[in-house]
Amino acid sequence: MGVEGHEVVQHLAAHARQFIETGGAPAVPRLAATVPLLRPGVDGFEVFLILRRTNLAFAGGMYAFPGGGVDPVDYTGGAVPRWVTRLGLPEAEAAAVLRAAVRELAEETGVCVDVTALVPWTRWLTPEFEPRRYDTYFFVAALPGGQRPGRPAGSEGEIDRVAWLRPCDALAAAEAGTLPMLPPTVAVLRDLASFDSLEAALAAGADRDLSTPITPRIVQDEDGTARLVL
Repeated sequence: MGVEGHEVVQHLAAHARQFIETGGAPAVPRLAATVPLLRPGVDGFEVFLILRRTNLAFAGGMYAFPGGGVDPVDYTGGAVPRWVTRLGLPEAEAAAVLRAAVRELAEETGVCVDVTALVPWTRWLTPEFEPRRYDTYFFVAALPGGQRPGRPAGSEGEIDRVAWLRPCDALAAAEAGTLPMLPPTVAVLRDLASFDSLEAALAAGADRDLSTPITPRIVQDEDGTARLVL
């Protein structure tokens, strides 16, 4: 599957060319987790997006889902669901990824969910040409009743603004260039937009196996246009 050339992909292509020309060594990917938070809407359902501040080293100025890297604290904690074996990691690392997803969601939105509320969705591995690489697990989760996401104290340094949007609307804005996003975010929105209800989306992810990551690569056409191929 290809992602058509646009400003973000062209920027990634420039990184790829520089990496090849300099003969750089690939960075070791860091485990990470991110959570597309969902809630029922007037017409279907909505997904929560954050705009990362432009001064951030990774994905600065991009709309994304709440998330971040796995920290040492994530290697200790309570039990995790049995399906954690479908992450394709040793048990301790797999459990840490789930705990990181819960922790990052709380830190960036104030929303608290249990690891059992996470639904496996997809996994993306940053291309070798990027200086910062992440092995990122995506988990969808329904917004718990009575909770309202926002920007908790302390998160202002990373988050510029937040928004609830229907996946199809967010996808259209991303493709039009009005909401800049990295390719994994666009791909997840495209996947979510194929479901007409929150319940259908959650059911679709229940049995997904994330043992094999999606690893994008850049392809340059004869006219010079770059495409991201998945």
